[in-house]
Amino acid sequence: MTLRHRAAVLGSPIAHSLSPVLHRAAYAELGLAGWTYDRHEVDEAALPGFLAGLDAAEWAGLSLTMPLKRAVIPLLDGISSTAASVEAVNTVVFTDDGRRLGDNTDIPGMVAALAERGIERVPEAAILGAGATASSALAALARICDGEVTAYVRSEARASEMRHWGERLGVAVRTADWSEAAKALRAPLVIATTPAGATDTLAAEVPDHAGALFDVLYHPWPTALAAAWTGAVVGGLDLLVHQAVLQVEQMTGAEKAPLAAMRAAGEAALAAR
Repeated sequence: MTLRHRAAVLGSPIAHSLSPVLHRAAYAELGLAGWTYDRHEVDEAALPGFLAGLDAAEWAGLSLTMPLKRAVIPLLDGISSTAASVEAVNTVVFTDDGRRLGDNTDIPGMVAALAERGIERVPEAAILGAGATASSALAALARICDGEVTAYVRSEARASEMRHWGERLGVAVRTADWSEAAKALRAPLVIATTPAGATDTLAAEVPDHAGALFDVLYHPWPTALAAAWTGAVVGGLDLLVHQAVLQVEQMTGAEKAPLAAMRAAGEAALAAR
């Protein structure tokens, strides 16, 4: 019988992470009384040593946030095709035969969060921003978008990055300067991947009959853009919960993680901040 019962989230900074709240809520609902889930401040330099120090008989898996999603790849025994598509791993599972396998649950988590709100196919879409989350958003759109994706970015370097990811993921990507970002708000689906405050000035430009907005931030919430939105809104907590559901299932072997209990725990934690 396996003794593995430990999991954690790693990153730097990590004190803000809601992952322990979500995973512990899942363990309680699933009756996994002996399971623990902690957070550890780990940067790229410390990651190899941290992994080497783990007891494979105890550890079931890890959640990874920045800046570790790419740094971990050379330290693993294999990664899923989903993780390979964006060269980013946010989930590590330890197998019975001692291997460390990487996956990316952000991408299917985005798709699931949108589907929960009835958004399963879109004719076109817009992305605000061009960082690591934007590449995951493109990968998610590769699964549900039938047409062109327009990315609004602040530099030609970022534009080139997004076009590269589009070619790699098989998505038709057009880039536009951030000065034209208000035009994005008329797309059937807008995915905002920018830091807090970056889209605040766009709130006054929201059309009367907007499509759907997926804003990946969860604190502070709602963002100014989300508060002003006139259509369907999917938030960062939705993404966080759906990707965590997939992590819990992979790490514990549970057939179905308790989505409602995890969301309720996340909402309560955010309300207390």
